[in-house]
Amino acid sequence: MGNKGSIAAVVPAAGIGSRMQTNGVPKQYLQLHGTTVLEYSLRAMCGDPRIGEVFLALAADDHYFAELALSQINGVVITPVFGGANRAQSVLAGVQRAQQQGYQWVAVHDAARPCLLASELSAVLDAGISHPAGALLGLPCSDTMKRVDPQLQVVTNVDREQLWHALTPQVFATDLLLHALLQQDLDDPGLTDEAAAVQALGRAPQMVMGQRSNLKITQPGDEYIAAAILAARSS
Repeated sequence: MGNKGSIAAVVPAAGIGSRMQTNGVPKQYLQLHGTTVLEYSLRAMCGDPRIGEVFLALAADDHYFAELALSQINGVVITPVFGGANRAQSVLAGVQRAQQQGYQWVAVHDAARPCLLASELSAVLDAGISHPAGALLGLPCSDTMKRVDPQLQVVTNVDREQLWHALTPQVFATDLLLHALLQQDLDDPGLTDEAAAVQALGRAPQMVMGQRSNLKITQPGDEYIAAAILAARSS
């Protein structure tokens, strides 16, 4: 397929974001400056010429995406696929379609990460297609880390020296990620990202330094931070 357009983006967007308290509107469809979070995330992924197609995993009863009338961005086709009951199942659906279409690599990105920079995407794509176990964006932990008991009482400090926050995109050879996902129990709550599936095969993905601005909208108030970041960039 060549270098141009040889990577498929997989964006799991079948979740409802229950922690966001958005009165039933999935967090990826919240509006920031008149544009949905999902559109920002998709635009960011379509900003690199190596992305050939986006496989967007949607809930079977999703009616929001059709209202966007969004079939392509920057010439990159947005292909909806049916997602699953959790993130891993949705990613699997997208990766399977990517393999069927002949894409050598896949870049998985959260639907609710609208502030991804082009430089971050380029760096993780470079690493993901050159490292045999793939790559992911991340940030070293900078806060004091504490372990607590079930009553939220502090038990001990945790050494943060080699602890990183895992971000997205995460980039892998399509066959590798597909094999890794098919070997896992997709209902395992510990399977929180794609790197975990690859790690379970005994492989060690490469960590790539990301930006703190690449936040995932998860808790109430995160949308205001994302909106401020996006506004600052457009000013």
